[in-house]
Amino acid sequence: MIESLLVANRGEIARRVIRTAKRLGIRAIAVYSEADADLPFVTEADEAVLIGPPNPAQSYRNVEAILAAAKSTGAQAIHPGYGFLSENAEFARTVEASGLIWVGPGADAITAMGDKINARNLMAAAGVPVAPGTTDPAADLDAAVAAAAEIGYPVMVKAAAGGGGMGMGVAVDDAALRIEYDKVRAFAERMFGDGSVLIERYFPRVRHVEVQILGLADGRVVALGERECSVQRRNQKLVEESPSPAVSPELRARLLAAAVRAGEAVGYRNAGTVECLLNPETNEFFFLEMNTRLQVEHPVTEYVYGIDLVEEQLRVAAGLAPTFDPDALAPSGHAIELRINAEDPKRFLPGPGVIRTWVEPAGAGVRVDSGYAEGNTVTPFYDSLLAKLILSGDTRDEAIERAKAAVAEFQIAGPKNNLPFFAELLENDEFLDGTYDTGIVSRMR
Repeated sequence: MIESLLVANRGEIARRVIRTAKRLGIRAIAVYSEADADLPFVTEADEAVLIGPPNPAQSYRNVEAILAAAKSTGAQAIHPGYGFLSENAEFARTVEASGLIWVGPGADAITAMGDKINARNLMAAAGVPVAPGTTDPAADLDAAVAAAAEIGYPVMVKAAAGGGGMGMGVAVDDAALRIEYDKVRAFAERMFGDGSVLIERYFPRVRHVEVQILGLADGRVVALGERECSVQRRNQKLVEESPSPAVSPELRARLLAAAVRAGEAVGYRNAGTVECLLNPETNEFFFLEMNTRLQVEHPVTEYVYGIDLVEEQLRVAAGLAPTFDPDALAPSGHAIELRINAEDPKRFLPGPGVIRTWVEPAGAGVRVDSGYAEGNTVTPFYDSLLAKLILSGDTRDEAIERAKAAVAEFQIAGPKNNLPFFAELLENDEFLDGTYDTGIVSRMR
């Protein structure tokens, strides 16, 4: 097993990776920016290295600073977490060229799935269902309009190099498409350095369902069930649960088989997620994208399958067999994750500030993966995620009841937070009966 691990990230995911590393007897090394010096992940690591100022480009995206920290601490491996450099193929190559172990998929797989148009075409060739859309970037407005005419309105205008729900717009006619095309292209050039745009059919009433895959050290790819991710604001997830209340055993078999084909098509190793759109009326699903990293919502899969995905990532990276039998995967129970963000619970606008009170809920089936503690300052430099509240139970109803109690018990004072939104959601009839789709938040607001 790996003996020393540098976590090239911050907040709750750094803390979560460090926790597993220390349980396995691995020396855990943190890197941190000046803004994060007082956060729990820094003190919980066996060693911590300051790598720069608050600006991510000068700290958490600073490849030279991270590699220098790895060298100075004698780190054997690097875990990128999610966000920042986690899906940067060049960083993965540089890590391995430096003689370090990269805890993630190979750079070629990251490259192949990083461009959404290329990914769509690869998946179609592998027999994975894809939504009607362009097979090449729409070079200009006229090409986008022509593509939309062939696909049929409404359409999704999407940054080919985007991710995390960013760089998307919906157009219902030519006039709207011209506005959205320019907007998405400009955003993509600014955020991703690549203005390529694809046009896809947009489904107004759809569910967002994803499959957790794991590429093992022996070359096999296995699927660890599905997660429902349809509670979203601005195309970004707020709630995830497993299993999905919309997926029947027959549909689950098709989903998981398609996800395995997707992983096999790119020789996938380590943890990844195949995201799909599901039409609940027809049970048709379409490939959306593959996230070549550990997902924020991985804990719900851990509960349902009884495994530690970070430990499995480390084992794959070290060339070891998994802790479980790949031929005897058996899910059990239900789990729900709520993303507790520092944001207005009505308009979801960021609300940084000093945390005056922080009291976490506890009890049977309650897990809190937090990045902060009382007295910490939530700054505007990073994602607004404060903590993940994960609830499990033998049934969905039991998990929901535990979620209601935990939301009521969780006390946060200082920065704005979205706990009141979750209290409202957990009484919503659509959510309670499991019939919700990606429009549930907009209907609540």
